[in-house]
Amino acid sequence: MLHFKIGLLVGLCLILLLPACSVVPVEPSAPGSQYSRVARQYLYDLERWSFEGRLALTGQNDSWTANISWEHSPEGENIKLSGPMGQGTVIILLKGNVVTIDRGGDDVQSSAQPEEFINQQLGMFVPVRSLRYWVVGLPEPSGSYKDTDSGFNQSGWLSEYKQMQPVENGTMPLKMMVMNKQVKLKLIIDHWVINDTKTN
Repeated sequence: MLHFKIGLLVGLCLILLLPACSVVPVEPSAPGSQYSRVARQYLYDLERWSFEGRLALTGQNDSWTANISWEHSPEGENIKLSGPMGQGTVIILLKGNVVTIDRGGDDVQSSAQPEEFINQQLGMFVPVRSLRYWVVGLPEPSGSYKDTDSGFNQSGWLSEYKQMQPVENGTMPLKMMVMNKQVKLKLIIDHWVINDTKTN
């Protein structure tokens, strides 16, 4: 009889605990975690931004990782890669249709064919002129595109924004991926600077 009462008491306690467990609220998604292309149109007019992060580039025959620092201004793009392919710092300057790659010392080379030249130097094709828009979450304005659930397709490349981070006037990418059938580029952005306002 005693065992029956103890079992009944335990059973009642478990039943009473069930509703308490069922009302525990689920934490909502973090603010700024969802990508929205429509909400980003104002960024086309943004003259200056920069970020620091980490880059992983994978091709059919090779892959490498690097720290990346990218500064955008009306004058062009200044991209610094630290440690790619086991080397030191590589600086890529893009002004108009001219790209310059500086590997340090006297190893500075330029070309008027940016994508082809970067492909030759880095061993993989990277659409750097389009990437200037893609890294802020926008399609290149001069080309057609098709929206997806978490990004867009443009020029044979899929841009996906896995996670966004809140900034003062909206959101910017935190984790993103750009890929086609030959190349996959993963980017994690640790810090954004927009109009001299630093964000994490």
